[in-house]
Amino acid sequence: MNSNDTKRLSRLTAILTQLQTKRLLTAPELASRFSVSIRTIYRDIRALEQAGVPVLTEDGKGYTLMEGYRIPPIMFTENQANALILAEQLVLKNKDASLVKDFSEAINKIKAVLGHTVKDKANLLADRTRFDENMNRERNSTYLLFIGFAICADQLLRRQNGIHQRSAEIVEPVN
Repeated sequence: MNSNDTKRLSRLTAILTQLQTKRLLTAPELASRFSVSIRTIYRDIRALEQAGVPVLTEDGKGYTLMEGYRIPPIMFTENQANALILAEQLVLKNKDASLVKDFSEAINKIKAVLGHTVKDKANLLADRTRFDENMNRERNSTYLLFIGFAICADQLLRRQNGIHQRSAEIVEPVN
């Protein structure tokens, strides 16, 4: 396999990952992201389709994957895995309990696809990482999850004065 084949295979995998990440992607967006021509993206999409990936074209809008089609991430680099493990430690030590269970379950799924060496290093990092700032606080808020749901539902939130809150604020989703 020559260098161009390796680059193309890597790009095809990355395009598939992008299609799983966003609802709709245009050829110009993909071309810009991967520093290739739009024509190259057209060829790449055709190659994915020929390989059996159910890429759907919405005329004038872009590309999407058929509903329900998913493949697990191919692999994470050690740096990507470490970033996720550190984020897990921050979530676990945070006062807000709303994300702890779901985030931990997601991290376990990610660890399941890691190679043994990266998985061992990620577990070592998790064991050795400590964030003392929130260690003794109770997990009694669920604000983060509540805010996340409101953002996804395009709802406005009003936060009233209370403990650790200076004034009433409105949280408004950005389009």
